[in-house]
Amino acid sequence: MLDVLAELNPQQREAAAFPPAEGPLLVVAGAGTGKTTTLASRLAWLVQQGADPQRLLLITFSRRAAAEMGHRAGRLLHRALGLPASTAPPRLPWCGTFHSVAARLLRDEAAAIGLAPGFTVLDRSDAQDLMALVRSRLGLADAKSGHTRFPMAPTCQSILSRAVNTRAPLADVLASSYPWCGAVQAPLETLFDGFADAKRQQQSFDFDDLLLAWWHVMQQPAIADRISARFDHVLVDEVQDINRLQSDLLLALRPGGHGLTAVGDDAQSIYAFRGADVRHILDFPARFTPPARVLALERNYRSTQAILDASDAVIAQAHERFDKRLWTHRPAAPKPRLLVVDDEAAQARAVADAVLVERETGLALKRQAVLFRTGAHSLALELELTRRNVPFVKYGGLQFLESAHLKDLLAVLRWADNPAAELAALRCARLVPGLGPASVRRCLDAAASGAPFVPPAAARESWSALQTLLRTLREGTLGWPMELASALAWYRPHLERLHADATVRWAELQQLQQLAAGHASRHRFVTELTLDPPAASGDHAGKPHLDEDYLILSTIHSAKGQEWNAVHVLNVVDGCMPADVAAGSQPELDEERRLLYVAMTRARDALTLWVPQRFHVTQQRTFGDRHVYAPRSRFITPDVLACLDTSAAATPPTEPPMTLSPAVPEPPHTAPPAGAWDLHAALRRGWAAGG
Repeated sequence: MLDVLAELNPQQREAAAFPPAEGPLLVVAGAGTGKTTTLASRLAWLVQQGADPQRLLLITFSRRAAAEMGHRAGRLLHRALGLPASTAPPRLPWCGTFHSVAARLLRDEAAAIGLAPGFTVLDRSDAQDLMALVRSRLGLADAKSGHTRFPMAPTCQSILSRAVNTRAPLADVLASSYPWCGAVQAPLETLFDGFADAKRQQQSFDFDDLLLAWWHVMQQPAIADRISARFDHVLVDEVQDINRLQSDLLLALRPGGHGLTAVGDDAQSIYAFRGADVRHILDFPARFTPPARVLALERNYRSTQAILDASDAVIAQAHERFDKRLWTHRPAAPKPRLLVVDDEAAQARAVADAVLVERETGLALKRQAVLFRTGAHSLALELELTRRNVPFVKYGGLQFLESAHLKDLLAVLRWADNPAAELAALRCARLVPGLGPASVRRCLDAAASGAPFVPPAAARESWSALQTLLRTLREGTLGWPMELASALAWYRPHLERLHADATVRWAELQQLQQLAAGHASRHRFVTELTLDPPAASGDHAGKPHLDEDYLILSTIHSAKGQEWNAVHVLNVVDGCMPADVAAGSQPELDEERRLLYVAMTRARDALTLWVPQRFHVTQQRTFGDRHVYAPRSRFITPDVLACLDTSAAATPPTEPPMTLSPAVPEPPHTAPPAGAWDLHAALRRGWAAGG
């Protein structure tokens, strides 16, 4: 039998073959150290040792990562077991994101917990739309209601999401993250109750409900035992990115840590804005008795030693971290550069020059990337690249499922699955020509009451075609994925009527056919695509231009997990990195430091940090338009400077360092409420008292 660990280095091999009987395991995997290879090898090794692939649960943070992990482990097992080429490798059916696993378990347990198995999962924009609808119905959008500056629906959604995922009381969330909303806490509570009621009436869950419902289900001993008993081993990737609710779910699945493997890197914890907390990986070992074993991966397979030394010097300033030092066998290479330029315009010109010089030496544009803290930081560069006719793709902007045509099609599938899904019905009804606002309202009222709806004469033919499609989908006679082809055929004339660029949009819709073939049913397709959409339409529909080569522009958050031969990091100055809005406490500063570390460790061969000395500020009340000087980032300390080539840098301005605003206390953790258990009631009040 082939050794599935044969190609691993000693640290990877120790982690992949760690005996489950010795308790829980935490693998601290530094950037570029082969984390995916190690975790896939552990999966294969466990199966080789006798574990049932059907009883392995792998939780990742993206559908793509889960598919890649399952594919790699399957290939290893195929070779290890000596299976013929014509035989499919063993499947690992329980590979998915927290949210997709939650949706699947809730559907499986629907009968036991009082749910309709066809419940709808709302994507983020649909949840915001419903929040806006409830907000309006309650009169909170009325300027005459007496409320001043009541938060808009997206802000309300963010407040609710943070309360659920951090399991902090609403008052603490408002005080720490939304202090200007503190005066409207009571109407916010009313809004969130109404939002929960609306979702219950429509048999719908938003993303946060999935995790909260899963957690509440795990508080019922009989159901919790049944769910936990499904899995002999639980493996969690990117554990540094989990929030309080996800951390509690892991403990509910494996209270004693038996069969639990967690993999992550505290130095790459950069998603606090989603409720993630680096403390969950730092405190992971101590949450078990005896403590979890900690193994580190330190051999880097990506970057030069010079890049690793500079990156390690940055992260060494962190106040708390797991001790590790990255090293590589790659040959010696020049130091990363730190270049000082006059202003953002000069930075844009210099970066464009550097990118084109690299291109002339044979390095394709797509092997180069420009990274930045926020999307606005690249605007000057985008103008410069456009002027020079340099093609580029920017990541960190519009998401795949935010496109109107894709949302239209998914609304049809959602309404077929769940006749009570009001938002899906509303979107479908609006597609029917001849239905005005009053007719759409009558349609929704009829659907809610079960009464027949008679459309206006101008809409009867189109309405009849939609109803025929919905009946066909609900009967399930076509089978999947032919149901999608039927929905596409119905939608195409509406697409051509509504959009001037229908040809481009149709090409994107046809790509869904390829995605659909990889899902077992309409339920699974709609749910998984909603929970984890592609980052941009280009992910599946081809790049949005005709050039064979293009430069990558990306926010640092969107660049995590990627790598390029040459990387440029813009605006390495105080006010941008760290951002001035994220310098109010030590935890915030530490996360900003980790952002710079993540950006630097994306580079394989060449890394350049850019320091513009001046920024043009407009519309200042006191001073008017003016230039302000930006001090070099406080993260570039003397120890870091020693690892950088500054020979081409100008003298930085001598401005006083930025002062920090007072630290904001972290919200306390609260215990879950006691008392009789009812899933809908628990979800309705789940935001108010930590779950």
